[in-house]
Amino acid sequence: DDQHGTAIVVCSALYNALRLTGKEEPVIVVNGAGSAGIAIATLILDMELGNVILVDRQGILTKDMELTSGQRKLIDRVNKEGKTGLLADALQGADVFIGVSAPHIVSQDMIRSMNPDPIVFAMANPVPEIERDDALAAGAKVVGTGRSDYPNQINNVLAFPGIFKGALQAQATEINEEMKKAAVKAIAHLVSDEELDENYIIVSALDPRVVDAVSRAVAQAARESGAVREWKEV
Repeated sequence: DDQHGTAIVVCSALYNALRLTGKEEPVIVVNGAGSAGIAIATLILDMELGNVILVDRQGILTKDMELTSGQRKLIDRVNKEGKTGLLADALQGADVFIGVSAPHIVSQDMIRSMNPDPIVFAMANPVPEIERDDALAAGAKVVGTGRSDYPNQINNVLAFPGIFKGALQAQATEINEEMKKAAVKAIAHLVSDEELDENYIIVSALDPRVVDAVSRAVAQAARESGAVREWKEV
């Protein structure tokens, strides 16, 4: 599924951005609560990378709103602080913004209202939620986008075909959470501690090491988590 690939690559970039900034227990605002936003939020929570606030056109999602089944599944796990309001309210005092939403909906003032050294992944394509230069000028420490002409391109190509190759090598019957987490870490760890900086939190989609690193990690996770079919002698 496309959205799971997106979630894996977003989490890899986030994992490294948190490594770089040293943020612990970050508040992570995910704007856009469709299939991609739900997949991203779920994997962030499963990997215990931080606390998530989910926002869509209605504002910060809360139990009393009209929610989709996917949103309803997550609602008890998000917004631990019980915030209400719109995107601007969600971002106040947050550490991370992840956008899979609409162009130019985040202002520099919103970035300034976040905690120091915020991480901003503005992934609406081709026009991001906030332009990279505007986010940096407003104090963002790390900016990732979906575009190939900027550093830190968050491209779900990084997850494929490695995940499928690993699943096939292990003869897995499913792609489970453990396999996704293994893919996240495999992609993240291709950036060494020495290389890690504001403009390099995720490897290029063209990096030749990616497929093998991901497939090896996914195959191992498949075997260890029991996602592998037992072959019986007939």
